[in-house]
Amino acid sequence: MTDSVPETRPERDARELHDDGHRIAPGEIAIGVVVGRTSEFFDFFVYAIASVLVFPQLVFPFVDPLTGTLYSFGVFALAFMARPVGTLIFSAIDRAYGRGAKLTVALFLLGGSTAAIAFLPGYNSIGIASVLLLALFRMGQGVALGGSWDGLASLLALNAPEKRRGWYAMIPQLGAPLGLIVASLLFAFLTAVLPAEDFLSWGWRYPFFVAFAINVVALFARLRIVVTPEYARLFENRELQPAPILETIRSEWRVIAIGAFAPLASFAMFHMVTVFPLSWVFLFTDETPARFLLIEAVAAALGVGAIIASGLLADRFGRRSVLGATAAAIAAFSGFAPQLLDAGEAGEAAFMLLGFVLLGLSFGQSSGALSSRFSQAHRYTGSALTSDLAWLFGAGFAPAVALWLSHEFGLLAAGGYLLSGAICTLAALALNRELGRRIE
Repeated sequence: MTDSVPETRPERDARELHDDGHRIAPGEIAIGVVVGRTSEFFDFFVYAIASVLVFPQLVFPFVDPLTGTLYSFGVFALAFMARPVGTLIFSAIDRAYGRGAKLTVALFLLGGSTAAIAFLPGYNSIGIASVLLLALFRMGQGVALGGSWDGLASLLALNAPEKRRGWYAMIPQLGAPLGLIVASLLFAFLTAVLPAEDFLSWGWRYPFFVAFAINVVALFARLRIVVTPEYARLFENRELQPAPILETIRSEWRVIAIGAFAPLASFAMFHMVTVFPLSWVFLFTDETPARFLLIEAVAAALGVGAIIASGLLADRFGRRSVLGATAAAIAAFSGFAPQLLDAGEAGEAAFMLLGFVLLGLSFGQSSGALSSRFSQAHRYTGSALTSDLAWLFGAGFAPAVALWLSHEFGLLAAGGYLLSGAICTLAALALNRELGRRIE
């Protein structure tokens, strides 16, 4: 921490607890990154699954199930819209009070918003206020996610050995499938052992309480890294400090724009194999939620292996090559795979397993592909803005759009939406040839 920034109580406690003078290895940063990202994605998937199984009946019972799910997905998108606002607010907190204070407030806001959803009364109890409260808590999650950017992923990438950048780039991405596995198994258990009435009354609330507890653990795992003097110096030496938002946009708008579109293939694919298929199967087939959630957990485990493989492939062939090849593969996948969801249980399993392999290979290298192109003074804030916009454009509206298209025009139309994301990625990579030279 710089001398001009006051030290907060959580930072001081973490520093006294962990400042034993030993040199913290990059592996310890990696652990902090994985724990933090897993907690965030667990929150994400707990809400996403509830958006299909719970909220249409609890909060939107006044419309048909399809419309209720679309409304639920509309509220789902609010978090992605609120993320840039969170980045703006918490960047000011970071500059004024330090990274530890920012992270503490953001993660408690995330956990508090998530826990508040667990107490949400239904529409039948409080009417339209139920919808408004759900929207408010969801926006609270989004603001908190914007503020939870800690720069550890960028620090990890900057300290990676020259020929291991692809390997280190994939480490933060492991949090997504790990969070999905835990959330899917938890909901699968609850839907399998509880009668439907009990699940809708109180059973669905339990995962939201678990999410709050996981956030507390993640907070200390990340504070363990960001408040140590050694890594405070590394942040300062690498100039990984928050910069004013408007100044960053004025100076780096080209990099931010290209960075927001470069990962669209993997981000669109992200929802096409996680949230959307659960909604389609739940609404239009006789498949039980518990069985499909188990398939999703198994597929996510396969995705973990694919993310690890992406790191090896990127170090051998270059990150740009992996991003381009997987975008082309996703484009091919979009032409036939969504229709497998109408091909029975075997088709559903094939869609999920193949989809998660492609997702892992692509998603493993999609984060921070342009971070090295930011000037050092704007790298910390620019990377946060790029991440916010990529998730907004590539994932925020994906479940609602894919579900509406597939209902109105068939599953092939949902594949067209996925194809558009692949085209955006290929176009961004083609238009920015310097990106290819800089990240390989």
